[in-house]
Amino acid sequence: MISKELLDILCCPETKADLVLDNNYLVSVDKETRRRYRIDDDIPIMLIEESETLSLEEWQKIMKNHGKEIE
Repeated sequence: MISKELLDILCCPETKADLVLDNNYLVSVDKETRRRYRIDDDIPIMLIEESETLSLEEWQKIMKNHGKEIE
């Protein structure tokens, strides 16, 4: 499990946006890129080329679940 302290210092390597922990993924709060990074064995894989881009609808659902404002 990712600690709160680690989550507080991690950011999206592409946009430097904050991340939210969503199950076994870290999801960027950046609406333009909507990057999702997987976590393997408690290690975040923060490589842009290994991330995935979420659909707008899926990203909005995750942001809403985490209490993030979406525009």
